[in-house]
Amino acid sequence: MHRAFSASIAALLCVSGAPALADPPDGFVQRVEELREESGAPAIAIAIVEHGKTTLAKGWGVRKLGESAPVDEHTIFPTGSTGKAFTTAALATLVDQGKLGWDDKVIDHMPWFRMYDPWVTNELTVRDLLVHRSGLGLGAGDLLYVPRTSLTRRETVERLRYIKPATSFRYSYAYDNILYIAAGQLIEEVTGKTWEQYVKEEVLERGGMTDSTSDYDSRYATDNRAFPHARVSGAVRGDGPNSVLDEHDELGRNAMPAGGLAMSASDLAKWLQIQLGHGALPGGGQLFSEEQAREMWQPVTIQPITQWPGDLATVTPSHSAYALGWDVEDYRGHKLIWHNGAVFGAIAVVAMLPDEDVGFAIVINSEESALRRGLMYELLDHYLGLPFNDWTPKWDALIKQMQAGGKEAMAQMTSGKTAKARPSLPLASYAGTYRDPWYGDVVVSQREGGLWIDFASTPRMEGRLVPYQYDTFRTELTDKALEPALVTFQLDADGKVERIKMVAASPLADFSYDYQDLDLRPVKDAQ
Repeated sequence: MHRAFSASIAALLCVSGAPALADPPDGFVQRVEELREESGAPAIAIAIVEHGKTTLAKGWGVRKLGESAPVDEHTIFPTGSTGKAFTTAALATLVDQGKLGWDDKVIDHMPWFRMYDPWVTNELTVRDLLVHRSGLGLGAGDLLYVPRTSLTRRETVERLRYIKPATSFRYSYAYDNILYIAAGQLIEEVTGKTWEQYVKEEVLERGGMTDSTSDYDSRYATDNRAFPHARVSGAVRGDGPNSVLDEHDELGRNAMPAGGLAMSASDLAKWLQIQLGHGALPGGGQLFSEEQAREMWQPVTIQPITQWPGDLATVTPSHSAYALGWDVEDYRGHKLIWHNGAVFGAIAVVAMLPDEDVGFAIVINSEESALRRGLMYELLDHYLGLPFNDWTPKWDALIKQMQAGGKEAMAQMTSGKTAKARPSLPLASYAGTYRDPWYGDVVVSQREGGLWIDFASTPRMEGRLVPYQYDTFRTELTDKALEPALVTFQLDADGKVERIKMVAASPLADFSYDYQDLDLRPVKDAQ
């Protein structure tokens, strides 16, 4: 009787003209193309899944500006931190196999692992690696892989012991990437396979995700890949026209477990099916158990809530928390499981409404955040049966307002100050090798009539030091895609350089440029 009653109701709904929510919005394909062209994004791809079925997997635009090769459902895009959920899924398979537990101590599986505080070293669990509550500051250690590095993954994890905490252990939320790098190293320690190999074999291949790649070499071996683009010629990032970036600089190889996957819309649809199916594989069997599926969506660390202004106020959640590789919050009273992703020149989002059994993914090969956010909330509204809201221009207005503020701050920073800049020492007195315990060496040299700075652990991160005022200089890095810094030489009582402190010059700089965490001291025998 229940089945018959449900079928009758379904029939009545169809007759009455109620929307078929299994389908994307009417005219959605054309609308995406129009929004893409308006935004200037070279390409976008979207996957939508409802009730276990793929209702859309499509690409729009071109893989690379200046070329005509089109994007389709099999084009792979960098997906950034949405890949954290793949690292946790890989760990979930090991939990299912009994090879580790979420609350195992990390040092039980990786005895050489160390945090700055010995007590934290002894207490840190596998779960702690994944939920941003370790006490590290926002983006701590990101310069170990941003925008590229010469360090191995193990060398990167070994430097954790030198990064001072910003808060007490498990006290508050602060997003980090370096502990996901540690989680990737943990997979290697437990299985004897690199994170790249294990994720390929045990997650991507078992999940039928045949387009996607977990390592750089296989990514560059396919022609059907989207190239990264960004607006880097203006006063702040996001200002000016889009240009093609060096695709090898999207993310350091050591940081792949924190966000190094490249995926297609077709494969993202399969990933959504697995997630919404609580680990079930479309062809039968389980990628990970239902028990682990529940664990990965279980909120752990409470997140502070950003109160969005004006027309965007209604997207502000009432609660927000971080689970194992996922954000868990509400949207207009409905449970939302989601995660943003960003690497230099590409952005993504994966979002699911589990109670409605629907999910979608959006990937873009440039940094058009308004387009990503606008389409995300447009799709959420559609699948919740809410009225249409043109979100994209509202997000665009907020971003443009922020950029205007950033450009004004940069203009005030440089206006008139270089004319008064009078370093207190001869330029040769600033030259030398300076060392930070966790980052390593930064070399200041005198050449071509001025000072140059070279970040030794980061290939091709160098440039001029231009006098700003007194003993502070501003970097003019040769790679214009990198965020500049203000570099202050602090002097001791004898007038000699005692240390270097830095901050990002732009107020809009990505948090991964954690210049402020560097404490550079002269290396005496290298002067």
